[in-house]
Amino acid sequence: MTTVLCYGDSNTYGYDPKTGLRYSEDVRWPGVLSSLLGENYHVVEEGCNGRTTVTDDPVEGWKNGLDYLRPCLNSHKPVDIVVLMLGTNDLKEIFHLTAGEIADNAGILVDVIQSFTKEKQGFVPKIVLISPPEIGKDMPNSVFSQSFAPRSIEESKKFPKEYRRIADSRGCLFLNAAEFIYPSDADSLHLTEEGHRILAEKVAQIVRSIPV
Repeated sequence: MTTVLCYGDSNTYGYDPKTGLRYSEDVRWPGVLSSLLGENYHVVEEGCNGRTTVTDDPVEGWKNGLDYLRPCLNSHKPVDIVVLMLGTNDLKEIFHLTAGEIADNAGILVDVIQSFTKEKQGFVPKIVLISPPEIGKDMPNSVFSQSFAPRSIEESKKFPKEYRRIADSRGCLFLNAAEFIYPSDADSLHLTEEGHRILAEKVAQIVRSIPV
């Protein structure tokens, strides 16, 4: 079987913006992806609410995506494809990072994936780098408004250009999520059920194009 590791934050975990709970497996985009790809693929869901790229959260430092990346890759090896979508939480005002800096941090994760898998499993998986969806325009009225300043909205619009720069420089496949999906009106941050379905369909198209 071809193992596809989906590594991300709450939008990979499947956070439901209406309830604050978790979408069911058949709604979450990695679960839908698994159904679309079929029995020859094993899709691993590795989403964590609040996960950053390489930045330590001052309250919940264990959500640093870099810290868990190597153990995760080692646990699920051999990994054939990694779908990486992180960066939204790095837009929190407490970090005060630009889209370019966040993309560079995503590039560090890509570098780790490539170097670590080469050492531990003998080959480097294909990497699909996803530029995260935009922060919604109504974020000032969201329950998450204390974390994400208006500046975050504008920086999120710069993600596609910056993430494509990283993808091109490291030989990754690239997907601009903002081209197809937009966060829920409920909180301007998390995906609707339809958004999960659309994202899964776009990722499936890319995964199917990768020779196995």
